[in-house]
Amino acid sequence: MLDGTTFGWGVRLKPMTQPISDLTQLLRSMAPERQEGVYVFVQLPRGFREWSVEPLATFREKEGASAILRAEDALYLNLTPLFHAAWITLTVTSDLQAVGLTAAVAAALAERGISCNVVAAACHDHLFVPVDRADEAMETLRTLSRTTAAR
Repeated sequence: MLDGTTFGWGVRLKPMTQPISDLTQLLRSMAPERQEGVYVFVQLPRGFREWSVEPLATFREKEGASAILRAEDALYLNLTPLFHAAWITLTVTSDLQAVGLTAAVAAALAERGISCNVVAAACHDHLFVPVDRADEAMETLRTLSRTTAAR
């Protein structure tokens, strides 16, 4: 169980609540929250070991490793950004086996022409959207939540 620890990227975790798997309940209570800062996706050079900064996330593919970092950290490490993003957390505690949340969120954003990269973690889903569309993405998500609640 997570205990309220604050990590280097500024997010304070709350104790984990019971995960929700019902799609309607997830959408009604997703409560999107924009995290501060600009984040970038980067591809790491082979053999990269220079972690003088803490990445938000990493993923290893057959082509190599990728990372999500604060924009200023990528600049400090001389890594080329592939995508500049705003980070939005859906603060509802979603079950990792829940069906449809990612699809519903992606469809609502796609309707507005907003790209979205989703990272699922143990407690929440995290969306990375273009920085210049972040406010519009937040309003789209709030609208999706409100219209689901009204049904």
